[in-house]
Amino acid sequence: MSTQLHPDGIADLQTALAPAREQLVAHGVYQSLQSLADLRVFMEHHVFAVWDFMSLLKALQRELTCVELPWVPRGNPATRRLINDIVLEEETDLDPEGRPTSHFELYLRAMRECGADTAPVERLLAALAEGASVADALAEANAPVSVRGFVLDTFRLIELGQPHAVAAAFTFGREDVIPDMFRHLVHDLRQRFPGQLDTFTYYLDRHIQLDEEVHTPLAQQMVRDLCADSAQRWAEAEATAVRCMSARVALWDGIRADLPTPRG
Repeated sequence: MSTQLHPDGIADLQTALAPAREQLVAHGVYQSLQSLADLRVFMEHHVFAVWDFMSLLKALQRELTCVELPWVPRGNPATRRLINDIVLEEETDLDPEGRPTSHFELYLRAMRECGADTAPVERLLAALAEGASVADALAEANAPVSVRGFVLDTFRLIELGQPHAVAAAFTFGREDVIPDMFRHLVHDLRQRFPGQLDTFTYYLDRHIQLDEEVHTPLAQQMVRDLCADSAQRWAEAEATAVRCMSARVALWDGIRADLPTPRG
C-alpha cells in the first residue's frame, strides 16, 4: 500500500486501485446471467447492496452536514452541497413516469416486474423498523452468506466513524466503479431480454449517467477535502477502497455460485 500520496492524490489512488478495480469490472457474473431465473437470483442478492449503499451515504450526510436540532453550520459548505445533491438524487430521483422515488424503491419495482422475490429484503426492513440490529435483521431475512458478509463489512466501516474512509468506500467502492460494472450488464440484458426489463434497465442507465457524469467527480472532491494533506488519511482511503472492492468481488462470487443456469 502506498503512503506517499500528495494532497491531490486522486490519480495516485486510482493507479493503486487499478488491479482490484479490473478484477471487479471483469468479473464473470455479468456474462453468467443467461436466463431470467439467473437475473432474479442476481437481483435478490444485489438488492441488499442497493439498500446498504443508502446507509453509507447517510453516514456521510450525518458526519459532514448538520442533521440535528438546533441546526448550526457544520463543515465545508461545498461538501455539504455535494452530499445533499447526491442524497437528493439517490433518495428522491424520478422514475420513468417522472414520479419521485428512491433508487432502492425503484430497484424493488424492477424486481417485482421480472418476478424476483422481494420478501427477504422486506423482512430485513421490517426487522430494522422493529429495532433489530443489522446482523439480526439479515438473519431474519435469511440473507445469503455472501450478502451478510458484504453488508456487515459496510456497517463495520461506518461504525469506525472515519469520514475520509467512508468517503473512500462511497467514492471508489461504489460511485466510481458502478458505471463500468453496470455498462456490461445493461448491454447484455438488452440483447438477451429486449423490452422485458424496462424498469431495471432504466435503473442501470440512470446510475451510469449520474455516477459517471455527476456523482463521481463530486465524490472525488469530497475525498480530496477530507484527506487533505494527510498521508495517513490517503493511505487509509486506499486500504478502505481495496477492501470494499474485495467485498464486492466476494458478493459477485456468491451470486455466481447460486445461479441456477449451468455454466460451461
